Amino acid sequence: MRRLGLWAGGLLLFALAGTSQAKGPGPAGHYRLTGEHDVVSELLIKPDGRFSYALIAGALDEQAEGRWRQEGDAIFLTTEPKPVPAAFSAGNATRTDAAPLTVRVVWPNGRGVAGTDLRIGFAEGNPLDDYTQEDGWALPAEELRTPIWVELSLRMFGLPASRFPIDVKAANALTFLLTPNDLGTFDFEAMRADIAPGRLVLHRGEGRLVYLRVRK
Repeated sequence: MRRLGLWAGGLLLFALAGTSQAKGPGPAGHYRLTGEHDVVSELLIKPDGRFSYALIAGALDEQAEGRWRQEGDAIFLTTEPKPVPAAFSAGNATRTDAAPLTVRVVWPNGRGVAGTDLRIGFAEGNPLDDYTQEDGWALPAEELRTPIWVELSLRMFGLPASRFPIDVKAANALTFLLTPNDLGTFDFEAMRADIAPGRLVLHRGEGRLVYLRVRK
Protein backbone atom coordinates (compact mmCIF):
# COMPACT_ATOMS: atom_id res chain seq x y z
CA MET A 1 0.00 0.00 0.00
CA ARG A 2 1.41 3.39 -0.91
CA ARG A 3 2.61 5.62 1.87
CA LEU A 4 -0.15 7.90 3.06
CA GLY A 5 2.08 10.96 3.44
CA LEU A 6 0.87 11.72 6.93
CA TRP A 7 4.23 13.01 8.14
CA ALA A 8 6.25 16.00 6.99
CA GLY A 9 9.74 14.63 7.07
CA GLY A 10 9.00 11.31 8.81
CA LEU A 11 11.21 10.56 11.74
CA LEU A 12 13.12 13.80 11.18
CA LEU A 13 10.44 15.30 13.39
CA PHE A 14 12.63 14.11 16.23
CA ALA A 15 15.78 15.90 15.15
CA LEU A 16 15.40 18.44 17.95
CA ALA A 17 14.61 15.84 20.57
CA GLY A 18 17.87 16.41 22.41
CA THR A 19 16.83 19.92 23.37
CA SER A 20 13.71 18.57 25.09
CA GLN A 21 15.21 15.86 27.28
CA ALA A 22 14.88 16.03 31.01
CA LYS A 23 17.77 17.51 32.97
CA GLY A 24 17.40 15.08 35.86
CA PRO A 25 16.29 11.52 36.51
CA GLY A 26 12.87 10.43 35.29
CA PRO A 27 11.26 8.92 32.19
CA ALA A 28 11.45 12.06 30.04
CA GLY A 29 13.78 11.63 27.07
CA HIS A 30 14.21 10.53 23.47
CA TYR A 31 13.82 6.77 22.82
CA ARG A 32 14.34 4.55 19.78
CA LEU A 33 12.82 1.11 19.15
CA THR A 34 15.24 -1.82 19.23
CA GLY A 35 15.07 -5.53 18.46
CA GLU A 36 12.46 -5.37 15.67
CA HIS A 37 13.22 -6.23 12.03
CA ASP A 38 12.16 -3.75 9.33
CA VAL A 39 10.51 -1.47 11.88
CA VAL A 40 11.70 2.05 12.74
CA SER A 41 10.09 3.87 15.64
CA GLU A 42 10.91 6.72 17.99
CA LEU A 43 9.24 8.02 21.12
CA LEU A 44 9.81 11.43 22.66
CA ILE A 45 8.70 11.75 26.28
CA LYS A 46 8.72 15.45 27.09
CA PRO A 47 9.18 16.89 30.59
CA ASP A 48 5.99 18.96 30.21
CA GLY A 49 3.79 15.84 30.19
CA ARG A 50 3.47 15.61 26.40
CA PHE A 51 4.81 12.91 24.06
CA SER A 52 5.40 12.39 20.35
CA TYR A 53 5.56 9.03 18.59
CA ALA A 54 6.35 7.80 15.07
CA LEU A 55 6.66 4.36 13.47
CA ILE A 56 7.37 3.00 10.00
CA ALA A 57 6.90 -0.72 9.27
CA GLY A 58 6.82 -1.53 5.55
CA ALA A 59 3.77 0.22 4.12
CA LEU A 60 2.55 1.26 7.56
CA ASP A 61 3.16 4.80 8.79
CA GLU A 62 1.97 5.76 12.27
CA GLN A 63 2.29 8.87 14.36
CA ALA A 64 0.72 10.24 17.52
CA GLU A 65 0.95 13.05 20.04
CA GLY A 66 -0.66 13.36 23.43
CA ARG A 67 -0.14 13.30 27.17
CA TRP A 68 1.63 10.93 29.54
CA ARG A 69 1.38 10.39 33.27
CA GLN A 70 3.55 8.37 35.62
CA GLU A 71 2.34 5.84 38.15
CA GLY A 72 5.15 4.15 40.04
CA ASP A 73 7.50 2.39 37.64
CA ALA A 74 5.31 2.93 34.58
CA ILE A 75 4.00 5.72 32.38
CA PHE A 76 0.67 5.74 30.56
CA LEU A 77 0.31 7.32 27.12
CA THR A 78 -2.95 8.81 25.82
CA THR A 79 -3.36 10.30 22.35
CA GLU A 80 -4.85 13.82 22.38
CA PRO A 81 -7.04 14.75 20.71
CA LYS A 82 -8.57 11.31 20.33
CA PRO A 83 -8.24 10.31 16.65
CA VAL A 84 -11.33 9.94 14.47
CA PRO A 85 -11.28 6.55 12.68
CA ALA A 86 -11.30 6.38 8.91
CA ALA A 87 -14.64 5.42 7.35
CA PHE A 88 -15.88 3.64 4.23
CA SER A 89 -19.08 4.72 2.49
CA ALA A 90 -20.89 3.57 -0.65
CA GLY A 91 -20.36 5.62 -3.81
CA ASN A 92 -21.39 5.22 -7.44
CA ALA A 93 -22.88 1.90 -8.53
CA THR A 94 -23.27 1.13 -12.24
CA ARG A 95 -23.29 -1.77 -14.69
CA THR A 96 -20.32 -3.31 -16.48
CA ASP A 97 -19.77 -6.27 -18.80
CA ALA A 98 -16.04 -6.39 -18.02
CA ALA A 99 -16.43 -8.72 -15.00
CA PRO A 100 -19.16 -10.27 -12.86
CA LEU A 101 -18.30 -7.71 -10.16
CA THR A 102 -15.82 -4.85 -9.84
CA VAL A 103 -14.95 -2.94 -6.67
CA ARG A 104 -12.92 0.27 -6.50
CA VAL A 105 -12.05 2.23 -3.37
CA VAL A 106 -11.14 5.91 -3.77
CA TRP A 107 -9.91 8.78 -1.65
CA PRO A 108 -12.02 11.96 -1.47
CA ASN A 109 -9.91 13.37 -4.35
CA GLY A 110 -10.94 10.44 -6.57
CA ARG A 111 -7.60 8.62 -6.61
CA GLY A 112 -7.73 4.87 -6.14
CA VAL A 113 -6.73 3.27 -2.84
CA ALA A 114 -4.43 0.28 -3.14
CA GLY A 115 -4.22 -2.30 -0.37
CA THR A 116 -7.77 -2.14 0.97
CA ASP A 117 -8.62 -5.51 2.49
CA LEU A 118 -11.64 -6.94 0.70
CA ARG A 119 -13.94 -9.89 1.45
CA ILE A 120 -16.76 -10.96 -0.84
CA GLY A 121 -19.63 -13.05 0.55
CA PHE A 122 -21.75 -15.33 -1.64
CA ALA A 123 -25.20 -16.85 -1.47
CA GLU A 124 -23.45 -20.15 -0.76
CA GLY A 125 -19.99 -21.35 0.13
CA ASN A 126 -17.02 -19.61 1.72
CA PRO A 127 -16.21 -15.91 1.25
CA LEU A 128 -13.39 -14.79 -1.03
CA ASP A 129 -10.56 -12.70 0.48
CA ASP A 130 -8.37 -10.33 -1.54
CA TYR A 131 -7.27 -6.69 -1.67
CA THR A 132 -7.70 -3.77 -4.02
CA GLN A 133 -5.27 -2.15 -6.43
CA GLU A 134 -5.37 1.55 -7.32
CA ASP A 135 -7.50 0.73 -10.37
CA GLY A 136 -9.79 -1.51 -8.34
CA TRP A 137 -10.55 -5.23 -8.12
CA ALA A 138 -12.51 -7.62 -10.32
CA LEU A 139 -14.23 -10.90 -9.50
CA PRO A 140 -12.74 -13.67 -11.69
CA ALA A 141 -14.99 -14.65 -14.60
CA GLU A 142 -14.84 -18.32 -13.58
CA GLU A 143 -16.51 -17.50 -10.24
CA LEU A 144 -20.13 -18.44 -10.88
CA ARG A 145 -21.53 -17.89 -7.41
CA THR A 146 -23.69 -14.84 -6.72
CA PRO A 147 -22.04 -12.13 -4.57
CA ILE A 148 -24.36 -10.77 -1.88
CA TRP A 149 -22.08 -8.56 0.23
CA VAL A 150 -18.66 -6.95 0.37
CA GLU A 151 -16.57 -6.11 3.43
CA LEU A 152 -13.85 -3.46 3.33
CA SER A 153 -11.21 -2.94 5.99
CA LEU A 154 -7.64 -1.77 6.61
CA ARG A 155 -6.23 -4.37 8.96
CA MET A 156 -2.77 -2.84 9.16
CA PHE A 157 -4.31 0.27 10.70
CA GLY A 158 -6.69 -1.68 12.92
CA LEU A 159 -9.72 -0.36 11.00
CA PRO A 160 -12.51 -2.96 11.34
CA ALA A 161 -14.54 -4.22 8.41
CA SER A 162 -17.53 -2.34 7.05
CA ARG A 163 -20.09 -4.56 5.27
CA PHE A 164 -22.20 -3.43 2.31
CA PRO A 165 -24.95 -5.50 0.63
CA ILE A 166 -24.61 -6.27 -3.08
CA ASP A 167 -27.33 -6.69 -5.73
CA VAL A 168 -25.41 -7.54 -8.90
CA LYS A 169 -28.63 -7.53 -10.94
CA ALA A 170 -29.00 -3.82 -10.20
CA ALA A 171 -25.31 -2.81 -10.27
CA ASN A 172 -22.05 -4.73 -10.46
CA ALA A 173 -19.48 -1.92 -10.83
CA LEU A 174 -19.19 -0.55 -7.31
CA THR A 175 -17.22 2.41 -5.99
CA PHE A 176 -16.60 3.08 -2.31
CA LEU A 177 -15.21 6.20 -0.66
CA LEU A 178 -12.54 6.01 2.02
CA THR A 179 -12.63 9.14 4.20
CA PRO A 180 -9.26 9.08 6.00
CA ASN A 181 -10.09 11.34 8.96
CA ASP A 182 -7.14 10.59 11.32
CA LEU A 183 -5.92 7.46 9.53
CA GLY A 184 -2.32 6.84 10.58
CA THR A 185 -2.73 8.43 14.02
CA PHE A 186 -2.31 5.66 16.56
CA ASP A 187 -4.75 5.74 19.45
CA PHE A 188 -2.83 5.29 22.70
CA GLU A 189 -5.60 4.71 25.21
CA ALA A 190 -3.71 4.95 28.51
CA MET A 191 -1.20 2.46 27.07
CA ARG A 192 1.37 1.31 29.61
CA ALA A 193 5.14 1.58 29.22
CA ASP A 194 7.31 0.13 31.99
CA ILE A 195 10.26 2.27 33.08
CA ALA A 196 13.62 0.48 33.23
CA PRO A 197 17.18 1.86 33.34
CA GLY A 198 17.78 3.49 29.96
CA ARG A 199 14.65 2.07 28.36
CA LEU A 200 10.87 1.97 28.13
CA VAL A 201 8.98 -1.27 27.52
CA LEU A 202 5.70 -0.49 25.76
CA HIS A 203 2.82 -2.96 26.21
CA ARG A 204 1.08 -3.04 22.83
CA GLY A 205 -1.56 -5.72 22.50
CA GLU A 206 0.03 -9.07 23.27
CA GLY A 207 3.50 -7.78 22.39
CA ARG A 208 6.23 -5.82 24.12
CA LEU A 209 8.20 -3.10 22.30
CA VAL A 210 11.53 -2.10 23.82
CA TYR A 211 12.65 1.52 23.36
CA LEU A 212 16.21 2.48 24.32
CA ARG A 213 17.06 6.00 25.46
CA VAL A 214 19.07 7.92 22.87
CA ARG A 215 22.19 9.32 24.47
CA LYS A 216 23.30 12.75 23.32
